[in-house]
Amino acid sequence: MENDAPLKVWLERDGALLRLRLNKPKANLVDAAMIAALHAALGQYRRHVMLRGVLVDAEGPHFSFGASVEEHLPDRCAAMLTSLHALLLEMLEFPVPVMVAVHGQCLGGGLELALACGRIFAAPSAQFGQPEVKLGVFAPAASALLPYRVNQPDAEDLLLTGRSIGAEDALRIGLVQEVAEDPSVAAKAWFDQHLVGKSAAALACATVAARGVMQKQVRERLAELERLYLDWLMRTHDANEGLAAFLEKRQPAWTHQ
Repeated sequence: MENDAPLKVWLERDGALLRLRLNKPKANLVDAAMIAALHAALGQYRRHVMLRGVLVDAEGPHFSFGASVEEHLPDRCAAMLTSLHALLLEMLEFPVPVMVAVHGQCLGGGLELALACGRIFAAPSAQFGQPEVKLGVFAPAASALLPYRVNQPDAEDLLLTGRSIGAEDALRIGLVQEVAEDPSVAAKAWFDQHLVGKSAAALACATVAARGVMQKQVRERLAELERLYLDWLMRTHDANEGLAAFLEKRQPAWTHQ
């Protein structure tokens, strides 16, 4: 693995566990380079015969601040959404369980990345949020994925307020499955206890079977939400104003149109 690459990739547990570590601290942005690196790693190991799990974590103090705001601008957002959603569907449809270990901030596209995985392990100080609405936009992938993880009112709370919640609140609503001082260690312990002894072939079939309906519905919903984002939202004044204000480090001047 290359230390200057956006993603560190290696195998553990005699090839049973694929490790993917976001490697652009402190923000670990889910930008075009990170998306391409994750896509390449998943493609490389998708048919690895011994694989029984994937663990995604991150270098530095934070899991991810989310997607690049520059890539949300009107001339780039279509390509960004297409590539991000393709990656999230690839993770959602990956034929072994994908775990994620979160510390620090897990926001926006970073949380969408985690939502496309299976079990989320969080450090006590972890913070989770979808702040897109504060920028005058919304989170298409989270809008499709959150209702599968938490109940509808809690999903709407995160999507409509843009606020962040801590690890214990995330555990309470079902967004997080375990809180641990070292979430990567906790994830590996869960893997060792529950997955490493399973048949890789049986586990692959069980994973596809367990997620089949969700995969189909999320794929269809993402296509609808991309159209809403590109054909409606990005034609509004406020979406463009909110993104510009963030980049210019000023308060947005909403027209509500």
